[in-house]
Amino acid sequence: MTQVKLTTLTTKGGCGCKIGPTELHDVLFDLPAQKKDPNLLVGLDTGDDAGVYKLTDDLAIVQTLDFFTPIVDDPYDFGQVAAANALSDVYAMGGKPVTALNIVAFPIFDLDKAILTEILRGASDKVQEADCNLVGGHSIDDKEPKFGLSVTGTIHPDHVLTNAGAKKGDKLILTKPIGVGISTTAIKRGLLSEEETKRVTNVMATLNKTAAETVKDFDVHACTDVTGFGLLGHLTEMATESHQAITLKKSDVPVLPRVRELADQGVVPGGSKNNLKHVKDVVQFDERYDEIDQLILADAVTSGGLLMAIGAEESQELLDALQDKGVNAKVIGEITDGEPGHITVK
Repeated sequence: MTQVKLTTLTTKGGCGCKIGPTELHDVLFDLPAQKKDPNLLVGLDTGDDAGVYKLTDDLAIVQTLDFFTPIVDDPYDFGQVAAANALSDVYAMGGKPVTALNIVAFPIFDLDKAILTEILRGASDKVQEADCNLVGGHSIDDKEPKFGLSVTGTIHPDHVLTNAGAKKGDKLILTKPIGVGISTTAIKRGLLSEEETKRVTNVMATLNKTAAETVKDFDVHACTDVTGFGLLGHLTEMATESHQAITLKKSDVPVLPRVRELADQGVVPGGSKNNLKHVKDVVQFDERYDEIDQLILADAVTSGGLLMAIGAEESQELLDALQDKGVNAKVIGEITDGEPGHITVK
């Protein structure tokens, strides 16, 4: 297989970040309203991770898709990360992934076909790890490689998790560290060692399966996964949709090694800077936190952890259960008094 640095093949060094929530709202605002279907349990209204449609009183399907340009150079690793990222949205809704379809854009006449084989092999292995079935897909010839999955899961209609159910007094638990966007930007610039690259790749490629299965035994009020909008962006969505205020304790937020050092050197993706701009009006930072601290909390994440709101009385038990199963979960904040939709960082 020809050795190629996949991260150099993105147009203008693009990071494959999500379109920002403000821009996305502007696009969707001009679309005609859809006819209401009582079986559509979760649609476009709440900005949740996936759609949920009820088929019977006991069965609903969870649908999502996600794809992006390479953020690591190893093709197999890229396939693993892209698959874990797409599967995560089903886990965030409380569902079980059952089928997946590949989404492929690849310069088939310009790059070694073995590279695409390795991307697909990585994704296939990760889908199998999730006890999910890869059933097909679609590919196009494109100068810029892109890869992801469309995933369908199942769930009981009464057990759907959304980002809208957080309650006052709830503790917030996060299951993976942040700083992924800064770290992967450092990979593109050749600033991470092989060991450091392996560490961040393993974080992204780790399924949220164990966390999601553990959560089923607890009364979790709200859940989402931390991805392109960054921790602050997804916290803001949860606060807004739940009509609550959130207090975040920065020192408790798990962050990948060297992220502060890299950010101080200017290694911050454009998506993270945009994320911070989007939340500036609704986030109040302690005066000791400078712009770098703020950017880290807004850093665009790929295949991040689950962010859950659970009653204080159950939070320690859930935390212990997650940690006992090898999930590096942390309590990072709580639902508090304050203006709904606003975040206070202490």
